[in-house]
Amino acid sequence: MFMSLFAAIVGVLAIFPPIPVPFIPVPIVVQTLGIMLAGGILGAKRGGLSVLLFVFLVAVGVPLLTGGRGGLGVLIGPTGGYIISWPIAAWIIGYLTEKSFRHLTYWKLVLITTFGGVIIVNIIGVTYLSILSDLPWGPTAISALVFLPGDILKALIASAVIIKITQVYPLIDRKKRVTY
Repeated sequence: MFMSLFAAIVGVLAIFPPIPVPFIPVPIVVQTLGIMLAGGILGAKRGGLSVLLFVFLVAVGVPLLTGGRGGLGVLIGPTGGYIISWPIAAWIIGYLTEKSFRHLTYWKLVLITTFGGVIIVNIIGVTYLSILSDLPWGPTAISALVFLPGDILKALIASAVIIKITQVYPLIDRKKRVTY
């Protein structure tokens, strides 16, 4: 139930319109906020699987991406690397959150969401885009720096939401690691 809920949350975040960037074919989207939330709230296994479910739905053509996009064409296009990185990012955020759960603070969570939801997503996305467009990795990475301010803001917001939700209704148990 929780995995379906977070796949739906990521889909609902597509309501926010994409912000096109003139020098890179990848828009700025709010959906990565949902990726961070899924990993931080559900943990590694359920967070990663919920986002994998979302990517599967996109692959079969459900228009769940910002701008009403969906289908395999999106996954093999310029934005494909970013989208494919989302389940990995959610898993990493969930894993690190589970490992740190007993001593989880807001700023530690900001580091975790920034690492998984910003650094990992951009490394995979830039590498994919670089290979797809046959451009050197360095200039492609520099052009992707435009995403950094928004991604950091999303990491700050996600961390605050994750802390509050885990205080009220923790899905990651302090003793057993993950509740089922």
